Amino acid sequence: MKSCDTTPLVAYDDALAQLTAGIEPSRQREAVPLREALGRVLAEDVDSELDVPACAMSSMDGYAVNTGDFAAAGDTRLLLSQRIPAGSAGAPLAPGSAARIFTGAPIPDGADAVIMQEQVELDDDGIRFSVRPPAGDNIRPAGNDIRRGDRILNRGQRLRAQDIGIAASIGLSALMVHEPVRVGMFFTGDELVEPGEDLAPGKIYDSNRYTLDGLLRSLGCEIVDLGLVGDTLAATCDAMLGAAGRADLVVTSGGVSVGEEDHVRVAIERLGELRLWRLGIKPGKPLAYGQIEGTAFIGLPGNPVSVFATFCLFVVPVIKIMQGREFRKPLSLPLRADFDWPRPDSRREFLRARLVADTAGDTRVQIYPNQDSGVLTSTVWADGFVEIPENSTVAVGDRVDYLPFTQFLE
Repeated sequence: MKSCDTTPLVAYDDALAQLTAGIEPSRQREAVPLREALGRVLAEDVDSELDVPACAMSSMDGYAVNTGDFAAAGDTRLLLSQRIPAGSAGAPLAPGSAARIFTGAPIPDGADAVIMQEQVELDDDGIRFSVRPPAGDNIRPAGNDIRRGDRILNRGQRLRAQDIGIAASIGLSALMVHEPVRVGMFFTGDELVEPGEDLAPGKIYDSNRYTLDGLLRSLGCEIVDLGLVGDTLAATCDAMLGAAGRADLVVTSGGVSVGEEDHVRVAIERLGELRLWRLGIKPGKPLAYGQIEGTAFIGLPGNPVSVFATFCLFVVPVIKIMQGREFRKPLSLPLRADFDWPRPDSRREFLRARLVADTAGDTRVQIYPNQDSGVLTSTVWADGFVEIPENSTVAVGDRVDYLPFTQFLE
């Protein structure tokens, strides 16, 4: 007869605090060229050593003038003295003259405004106009974007395309980043079969391996994939030791409950330290956390939706801290429910949900009709979670907390 485990459930907030308390950022850093920096985590602040733009520039095609040369009334006629395309420097502007200038070209000394070309008439060797723009019109001053000494990037941020572009704008060719977090993963369960193989009776395709692989890659991790492991305690122990020796974090799926064939929990207790493994959340009650020879370990449940949910809720914070990023709990959006949830649960629930527009055009939250933890379709259909507090119900129109998936995986 299987014994009943009466270990108290660990609340979501308490579990998250315990998981992240002992995690430290990687101290390994490397300089990488800008083209290789996308998605990496910046290891040091970046301050500009120059102004951008370096000098005053024209913001459009037109004519550079000195407003002191404008006629008191009527049309102003100025001699056209030079032509300044982008990338070249003009001569100082002679009194009573104008310079043909193009977008991005430096403003010549003596000029203090640019008149749009559409507002000017060519007149033999000069130009004629009636507008009187103020000084500074259509000119981008030096340092208009960035000033020398400005902080343009902060350490701990994951680099986006625009971040790399702004680094290039101050002349940097490389950035100092944290080395990627190496995550070892393996999977237990004799029922699992690799996609592409024949599916014998009693077998299922191993979706969890590919879900986790994609989630880890989306966070910029390096993966040490040990694949499927035999459903024995000895094989599980061997895989754990092998993964711990090659990775910063080990993540597994399955084998963390109390069944006779659930070997991951027993193995981690034998080889290292188990700190928690029953959580007050749904989906995802069985979750193991600990360490193997100093390497952090997280054992996720085996059900596909539970893998996805617990990865977002618990593995993502650990990885972000290891990457040198500041982890903040995702901000929830208070929105109206487009569903009823009349069945309270003692655990905090994370329902797969997506945003919809109601008949008035207001945004509401809809949930997938089947919230079973084995229905992976719900994660494909959804674009976020609805967080339902413990022992709570929801009726259509109630305010609920919506958590977009993008907040976890950015």
